[in-house]
Amino acid sequence: MTDPNNPFAAWMGQMQDMAKTMNPALEHFTPSGFEKLWPTMPAELVEQFMGKGLNPEGLDAKTKMLLTLAGLTVLGAQAEAQIRMTVRQAAEQGATKQEIAETIGMMGLFGGLPAMNKAMELATDVLEDDK
Repeated sequence: MTDPNNPFAAWMGQMQDMAKTMNPALEHFTPSGFEKLWPTMPAELVEQFMGKGLNPEGLDAKTKMLLTLAGLTVLGAQAEAQIRMTVRQAAEQGATKQEIAETIGMMGLFGGLPAMNKAMELATDVLEDDK
């Protein structure tokens, strides 16, 4: 991803350089490393960005987390750390196991059964670990 003609690669390179400047240890930081560091967002941050902080008449944080989970599932459930973090956060916002399973299950229609199965496996692991 170092092609200077690719704007995405250029942006990623700039973000990586900025992260390394702020903290050299971030050079090798991964989503699963972030998950270990910060398994769920602080309540204040959730309210500000995922709750009604920016739009008092908008969707609540639980609904936004379920929508995020749906999108991650449709993408092929490739973002394992992000799915685990989103499931954990959805549960923190009051989503039931049934709501989480139904959200993932519905996405099998759009993302395919392998993506749905992988997301369901990840969600099950998270929800069993958090007992």
